[in-house]
Amino acid sequence: MFVRLREDIACVRERDPAARSTWEVLTCYPGLHALVLHRWAHGAWRRDWKWLGRFVSHVSRWLTGIEIHPGASVGRRVFIDHGMGVVIGETAEIGDDCTIYQGVTLGGTSLYRGSKRHPTLGRNVVVSAGAKVLGGFSVGDGAKIGSNAVVLKEVPAGATVVGVPGRVIRTRGVSAADQLEHGSLPDPQAQEVADLRRRLDEMEEQIRMLIGDRVAPK
Repeated sequence: MFVRLREDIACVRERDPAARSTWEVLTCYPGLHALVLHRWAHGAWRRDWKWLGRFVSHVSRWLTGIEIHPGASVGRRVFIDHGMGVVIGETAEIGDDCTIYQGVTLGGTSLYRGSKRHPTLGRNVVVSAGAKVLGGFSVGDGAKIGSNAVVLKEVPAGATVVGVPGRVIRTRGVSAADQLEHGSLPDPQAQEVADLRRRLDEMEEQIRMLIGDRVAPK
């Protein structure tokens, strides 16, 4: 248990430049607290102490604002940054070294009990703030999910996905140095607004030209 805790603290200090000390991470990071409590809840769940697992999960959500179902599988060195509003479903699986930001949902699209309803994240996946990954498919190693994206189908390893619904904009290897640069991902909504503004400007210019031709003296 203490080995895992040391790993968790080290990964926070490595990935969050705001982390100033081990004591600060241990006492002031709700993502760390949620993961520690989830291990207790998950251990109870696997021993078939279902109510105890759900109760520990409920207490964790009340304390941290992060909801992780006790049945979910979470790997090593996972970093939940900020964390408020994160929801991770029962059959979700999260690989080692993943990073999850606030408002993320790893949810399901099926109501069939006992089926694989929630996504599986590979290793080194980054899920940016507000993203929704919905369904029992896999997100490949090293993939990035952009802020507020809605992902409904499988994502290849190393891919970057943005938009609603999510679409792959590039596939490449993701280095440790650029994993957290989710703010540099393209914003498809902003691009659509820019395209709409350009088309409106073109229409206004055409209208001015048309009106000018009609009122011009003969």
